[in-house]
Amino acid sequence: MCLLYGIKKCLKAKEALENGEVPVGCLMVYKDEVVGKGRNEVNETKNATRHAEMVALDQVLDWCWRSSLDVKSVCERIALYVTVEPCIMCAAALRLLNIPVVVYGCRNERFGGCGSVLDVSSADLPHTGTQFKCISGHRAEEAIDMLKTFYKQENPNGEKQNHSACLFFLLLTLHFQSV
Repeated sequence: MCLLYGIKKCLKAKEALENGEVPVGCLMVYKDEVVGKGRNEVNETKNATRHAEMVALDQVLDWCWRSSLDVKSVCERIALYVTVEPCIMCAAALRLLNIPVVVYGCRNERFGGCGSVLDVSSADLPHTGTQFKCISGHRAEEAIDMLKTFYKQENPNGEKQNHSACLFFLLLTLHFQSV
């Protein structure tokens, strides 16, 4: 794992924290090039789907379009680095796009999609993309410290957030597990 990617993802998380967001930062790396980077933008956009991974994915899609590259081929060769375990919604999106590996810092005990709550990453879910490898613990202490800092503050948008997108993906995942 490249130290540089760990530092950059933490910088995106610090940027999120400074902007009143849950401090999650993400990088998507293709052939040693960062082609997507994101931080949580949920509070500022009032959009529950604007997690760091989704913001980074939008950049990857744009980069593919501008570079005339096939999105599927690129996604199959991307390594995703993120400070916190992807939630169920983000893990489902990564699986659908066939992202092969996710390297994250700390576990997400409330919404984690890589084993903490549900294991979207390796569950047998037919017709939902491919399973992906998860590597946890990369710079976990930094991620935990930023989360503690955030949760010590008051989140003025915390009570008002609409978590319907996460709930939708949770129900979708549970449906496919029972099929």
